Amino acid sequence: MSEKKLELLQKYEQKFKALADRKRLEIMYELCQRGKTCVCDLTEIFEMTQSKLSYHLKILLDADLITKETKGTWSYYDLNDNEVNHLLSDELCCVFRKKGEGDCC
Repeated sequence: MSEKKLELLQKYEQKFKALADRKRLEIMYELCQRGKTCVCDLTEIFEMTQSKLSYHLKILLDADLITKETKGTWSYYDLNDNEVNHLLSDELCCVFRKKGEGDCC
């Protein structure tokens, strides 16, 4: 397997691991509904400590599924629409498409 394909699979592994948690899916859903949201509001919405919430946010951030903007001492998170839409695109299908089954990336 080529180095490029291996890196691509590792990238998707990280994203799917981040998505494989119900709490993180709930966080993403909330960000999708609200748009850019302060971490202080998210702690209230999910009734969890900031440290526990930060753990989940870091996993989502490292997987590039959300974005973070810092203003002063506050961090604001939002869904990374481009990346989420990218996961739902043909690119992932191309990774697993058998040779000879249509054009691919």
